[in-house]
Amino acid sequence: MALMPKRVKHRKSQRGRIKGSATRGNTVVFGDFGLQSLDAGWVKATTIEAGRIAAQQYVRGEGKLYIRIFPDKSVTSTPLETRMGKGKGEPDFWAAVVKPGTILYELGGVTEQQAKVCFARLASKLPVQVRFVKRRTF
Repeated sequence: MALMPKRVKHRKSQRGRIKGSATRGNTVVFGDFGLQSLDAGWVKATTIEAGRIAAQQYVRGEGKLYIRIFPDKSVTSTPLETRMGKGKGEPDFWAAVVKPGTILYELGGVTEQQAKVCFARLASKLPVQVRFVKRRTF
């Protein structure tokens, strides 16, 4: 089942604009390797779930996958062949707002080569350009 909030204050949200780069959630914290966004955009809840399934199938219980984004924005649409007017449409899907620099997924407990292959499979499903990053150690 796709991710969505348990409850929200407002059922229908405005579209908004995605400006600037991510200042939070832009470093690898939980795992050893991460998948970082290079573009701004919306990632659907179904897309996040498809990426989770693809990664879990590749890792096969060997490592741990962390999902760092959550779809908390409702996106509405009116049905096809509907005349203008009659108000705003009903919520169609839930999306996560992603800024450049946001870490989308993290992997721990696997080798770097395995992580690269896993994230390459996952990247093909995402609507934003991504890159492979490692945890920074100081």
